[in-house]
Amino acid sequence: MRLEHPAYGVIREVTPFASVVLADNPSHMTLDGTNTWVLRDPRSSRSVVVDPGPDDAEHVRRVAAAGSIELILITHRHIDHTEAIDSLVGLVQAPVRALRPDDCRDADPLAPGERINVAGLTIEVVSAPGHTADSLMFRAGAAGEAALLTGDTILGRGTTVLDAHDGDLGDYLNTLRTIIEAADGIPGLPGHGPEIDNVAPVAREYLAHREERLDQIRDALRVLGAGASAREIVEHVYADVDRHLWPAAEASVHVQLTYLRQRA
Repeated sequence: MRLEHPAYGVIREVTPFASVVLADNPSHMTLDGTNTWVLRDPRSSRSVVVDPGPDDAEHVRRVAAAGSIELILITHRHIDHTEAIDSLVGLVQAPVRALRPDDCRDADPLAPGERINVAGLTIEVVSAPGHTADSLMFRAGAAGEAALLTGDTILGRGTTVLDAHDGDLGDYLNTLRTIIEAADGIPGLPGHGPEIDNVAPVAREYLAHREERLDQIRDALRVLGAGASAREIVEHVYADVDRHLWPAAEASVHVQLTYLRQRA
């Protein structure tokens, strides 16, 4: 029987070269939990792990048991993706590569546009700033098949929140346009939520959603005044949204305000 998302406690095959280990850390921000991806060509005895996930002993052991791990890749710095780096390295002794040197172990930082040949796959490093400044995606392929590992840039359901510290809406909109132009017809393997059959249409929906939100904030500023705070705008625009989601909405509005004010 084919397992569907969410499936805790198992390694679930999604494509012929990509399987997912779902961490049991569900929340409003992580959805069902963090997806740790294990990639390998079916003919290879080696594998690549993308995003070790939270430092949960059972999760780390399950990832380590997925096969002989040759390399660990990181999509971005958030702790639900990176906390288990050292625990996993301690078990499998694999190098870790990310955009930020602080997240690397025994290896150089990744470079956008770099192509890595590993575990029978070709993995292209795709710059994807917006959710965070260090966000990357990975286009992985083998035997004529490809998939885009999107981290938190595109989720399996809902929309992503841009980091209030270093998220950038202008960068994010450009990243969405890159997905629309370059990834039409291939599946998306997100950092949270179920896989996506075709990632480009979802990027189009995200782009339309962001543009709609910007229009709502412009309208709110006309009502509340140009100096309105992110919190005041959340109370105005998100009045019909459950209040436990307001902190995430406020972080997102802060990023959108910065975007609009930089262009005023």
